[in-house]
Amino acid sequence: MTDRKIFRLSGEDSHSFLQGLVTNNVDNVKDGLVYAALLTPQGKYMADFFIAADGDDLLIDVAADLAPMLFQRLSMYKLRAKAALEETDLQVQRGTGDAPEGALADPRHAALGWRLYGAEGGDDGTDWTALRVAHCIPETGVELTPDTFILEAGFEALNGVDFRKGCYVGQEVTARMKHKTELRKGLARVTVTGEAATGDKILNGEKEAGTLLSRAGDEAIAYLRFDRAEGEMQAGDAVVRRI
Repeated sequence: MTDRKIFRLSGEDSHSFLQGLVTNNVDNVKDGLVYAALLTPQGKYMADFFIAADGDDLLIDVAADLAPMLFQRLSMYKLRAKAALEETDLQVQRGTGDAPEGALADPRHAALGWRLYGAEGGDDGTDWTALRVAHCIPETGVELTPDTFILEAGFEALNGVDFRKGCYVGQEVTARMKHKTELRKGLARVTVTGEAATGDKILNGEKEAGTLLSRAGDEAIAYLRFDRAEGEMQAGDAVVRRI
């Protein structure tokens, strides 16, 4: 895979430093990959990434488009922490077949297979978009944008947030959404019959019900306003129904 960047975080404060920033429990790297996000203080998405242990160091696996911003933001937060952040030449292999030695299971969903960090990248030819759509897995830059609240994007089901770990940036808003409100909007799977494109508005009569996002065949992920996502809806020239 060439669309990912891998950072190395080292130093005696590396774990505690990252623990105070991200949505998931960094201590769980002892058991495998950790999926997490960095949020704004207002609780909105900035970046999602995987965290892996490499000896005492941590590897941060992030989409290449977000890498410069994430590097800058983590460097800004670092302040006096005894931690060093650097770019690496490591690459990511991923697949859904037999896992090679050293590979780590994707923590978001068992169907997403494994990831392996090393000198070579690539994957096994899996249709990742179809797999994501089948299991409603959001993608960086498509379903996950600066307007995203992670619980609306399904981060709890994706093992991307820990509600017991303590404070992190954006924690107050995320906890409030979890404990005090019922989600009125969020990602869901839909069927699509006809021509429609990513980004098309979904209409229920004259009311806007959401936006069509990743599509694979006659199914797609959509961001929906749940109280309007009933019956036959329209996106582009297509009929849309919530699954």
